Amino acid sequence: MILLLVSFSSLTFFISYSLGINAKLRTELPEKDLNKDKTLLNVLQPFLYNYTSYSSEKLFNPENILYPKPYPVIEQRDTLYYDPNNRDYYSTESSYYSIDTLTMLSNDHKKLNNKAKLVLDFLGLDAKELEKRIISKKKIGDSTEIIFKGAEVHPQYDEKMCIFLENKSLFSPLHKISEKQQQYQNAVERYNLLYKYGQDSLLYSFQRLDNLLKKYNIETQIVPKTLTQDVLYYRDHQQEPLNAIRNTYERNSLKEKFATLDRLFYKPNYLHPSIREIFTIAVISVWLVLFLLYLIWNFTRSKPSSDHFNRNEQI
Repeated sequence: MILLLVSFSSLTFFISYSLGINAKLRTELPEKDLNKDKTLLNVLQPFLYNYTSYSSEKLFNPENILYPKPYPVIEQRDTLYYDPNNRDYYSTESSYYSIDTLTMLSNDHKKLNNKAKLVLDFLGLDAKELEKRIISKKKIGDSTEIIFKGAEVHPQYDEKMCIFLENKSLFSPLHKISEKQQQYQNAVERYNLLYKYGQDSLLYSFQRLDNLLKKYNIETQIVPKTLTQDVLYYRDHQQEPLNAIRNTYERNSLKEKFATLDRLFYKPNYLHPSIREIFTIAVISVWLVLFLLYLIWNFTRSKPSSDHFNRNEQI
């Protein structure tokens, strides 16, 4: 076992090298600073897409809006047939409803007594309508939590619902924090930058972005002042395509660098799969050679002792 450990230790200098690289990385770029950079990119991400991405319904749709109230919303699609006898001619319409929560005693939910009915009347719903709109039910102790479709919402006519808020994806999630929590916090900060804070706050965020890109040696043509002007313009002109937004930078390079940093921080390959088999064979081979030498040495050492013992017996 000692020889095996010696063999293993003598052939693992590259593991020590990898550990040193990881330690050096964390010294030069602490995890706290990396998370600050990630948070900035997550907040500003919807301003930084290539212009062709702004027409993607997967990235930008009302169900991605997380803030302010009454968002988030849920979509309900209805199919309208022009001719009941011919199902080939139809159209679809989308309606959006706020996702609301109602908590009541389980007995009240079953009986729907006067007190429960008053709550429903306040929400503008009757018992039958509530049952139709229920998304899910969950029992918590003596109470029942009901999540249901609330008031109808019209995001397409909402003056403060520009395309920059219709995306909840993350550029690079932070570790040990739930993605839902991050998405919501980013949505709040993005909304504040667009509608609550002054123009200087948005400009300052883009200046920080410019410094971040230079810090990671990313080729960029972003000018914070012009990008701020573009964002504010497209915020107020929702129907115009975003093919002139001046947010050019080396996107793939930035993604690759943060993917590499994530791997080095959280998934370090101290024993890379490409050399794992060779390493195992080398360790076992060296151990076998050393063990064989040890057996030979032990045998030759014990043989003279036995001969000496036999001579003593004869005397």
